[in-house]
Amino acid sequence: MQYSKKYDVIVVGAGHAGAEAALAAARMGAQTLCLTINLDTISLMPCNPSVGGPAKGHLVREIDALGGEMGKLADQTHIHIRMLNTGKGPAVQALRAQSDRRDYQFGMKWIMENQTNLDIKQELVTGIIVENGAVAGVETSHGWEYMGRSVIITTGTFLKGLVYIGDVVYPAGRMGEFPSNDLSVSLAKHGLEIGRLKTGTVPRVDRRTIDYSVTTPQEPSEDPLTFSFESPRVVKPDQVPCYLTYTTKRTKEIILENLDRSPLYSETPKITGTGPRYCPSIETKIMRFSDKDQHQVFLEPEGKNTLEIYVQGLSTSLPVDVQRDYIRTVTGLEKAEIMRPGYAIEYDYVNPTQLYPWFETRKIANLFLAGQINGTSGYEEAAAQGLYAAVNAVLKLDGKEPFILTRDQAYLGVLADDLVTLGTEEPYRMLTSRCEYRLTLRQDNADERLTPIGYKLGLISQGRWEKFSTKMHNISEEIERLRQRRVKSKESPQLSEYFKTSIATGTTLFDLLKRPEVTYKHLAEFYPAEIPINDEEAEETEIKVKYEGYISRQEEQIQKFRRMEEIRIPDDIDYADVKNLSNEAREKLETIRPLSIGQATRISGVTPTDVSMILIYMNKSSVPV
Repeated sequence: MQYSKKYDVIVVGAGHAGAEAALAAARMGAQTLCLTINLDTISLMPCNPSVGGPAKGHLVREIDALGGEMGKLADQTHIHIRMLNTGKGPAVQALRAQSDRRDYQFGMKWIMENQTNLDIKQELVTGIIVENGAVAGVETSHGWEYMGRSVIITTGTFLKGLVYIGDVVYPAGRMGEFPSNDLSVSLAKHGLEIGRLKTGTVPRVDRRTIDYSVTTPQEPSEDPLTFSFESPRVVKPDQVPCYLTYTTKRTKEIILENLDRSPLYSETPKITGTGPRYCPSIETKIMRFSDKDQHQVFLEPEGKNTLEIYVQGLSTSLPVDVQRDYIRTVTGLEKAEIMRPGYAIEYDYVNPTQLYPWFETRKIANLFLAGQINGTSGYEEAAAQGLYAAVNAVLKLDGKEPFILTRDQAYLGVLADDLVTLGTEEPYRMLTSRCEYRLTLRQDNADERLTPIGYKLGLISQGRWEKFSTKMHNISEEIERLRQRRVKSKESPQLSEYFKTSIATGTTLFDLLKRPEVTYKHLAEFYPAEIPINDEEAEETEIKVKYEGYISRQEEQIQKFRRMEEIRIPDDIDYADVKNLSNEAREKLETIRPLSIGQATRISGVTPTDVSMILIYMNKSSVPV
């Protein structure tokens, strides 16, 4: 049966990638359909209900700067928020919030239900419909065919998902939810290369059975902090602390005694998919760091109206009885009662080197992939990809050039480039260390970098654009004032005494603010801004001034990077004709089909000599270089 309405964009899945994709497409004016297995699990947080953290917080700010929803909803629903890495520079500082799991989930459901141009239906998608090399719609288990000009697949861990708890193994997309098996078969049938990955989650315990007196509280910030540039900067009342504790030597002993009962380490391992390197199970930590007798554990609440505590750091696939025994060896959890056991989940993903940089598949036109299906982990990575894929799906339908963020523009650009250029054989997680231009890609300036793009795409309202423009004007004017205003002779002694350092007459306020002991807040006590600026504008003004030299040097590096990115490789280049390429380089270049010389240099196995051969070939072929 074919559904009567034809859509511009069909989104399969309504997790964090699917929700942002559906909202972005609808807000850009596309008639959008979102299909999900269960309407009650839209944007569910099956692992820790937290948003942000190093690099991840940068992604949330970028999603917000482009007009996405995650940051706003995190601001509305958090029960704990603080800034991480405050002792380090602004490039690696990042917000992290603990959300109320149910409030976030149903908040996103309400937003989607009330979005113009968006229909949401509870359906299990069993396959894609392909006509003349392009996707034309999807099929569902109820026998319906929904036709659409483009399809975005955001299936998370549901493709042939298998849950593991010791010897217990059963099909599931998440614990308690059935998987999507037929869709994976359909994608493979149409030529997409499928791989297998593994992730997991931790036990949840009853907070009444925890002895918090022997743990270390981590209080939320007393400063007003927000992910969204639109959210009012106020301290949310009734926030709660998280707690730090540790495993013990006995924890390690119990896990080692029962290691043969783990589906990861049994004599014949049941789990074949590769797990996450940066968020391993507790049994993997014990094996990998055999010299350590304790590991950090964070006790984090799941919400205001639940007793469940997320035991961060104890992800596991061990049997429930082993989980019960070892969790009671953790300091403060000696009497802990498990409410939900931890589990591992194995699932299918699509090798992301099969995608263009705008997340459209090379094999099937108008088919886009986003989220864990691309081999990533994390809510933030998924949400960013969903928005990115949706923007490109709509642009292609409108006959416009694709939206490609580069490594010098955004963490999202780094994420996309890493996936399509390098691929991944383990769940990919965004890290600040992956970003070579992180000093210019700070979380505080995400709006400066991306809001003009979001406005051009139609995802930023006129009102928000005007506020942003005012902010940029105020910062620019204030920096210019600091450059022009100089310390007068009568002011010098007082300033020198206040800042405990010699300040010469004629010093500009700009140069004065560069000093590590001088803050904008203190400087403003003597020289208040002529145009009143808020705390956010003051913060960015100070960063721009203090790090001007470092930023200028990084801008020079970026210019060199851009010159390489501007040398485009012809779409129809035949690498078999390029002489003296290594066999590995030829194979990988043919598979990935880089768009530029810059992208080619980042492909594993492609050497500088190989790149030189491509440039020589392009010169001989009269291709502009």
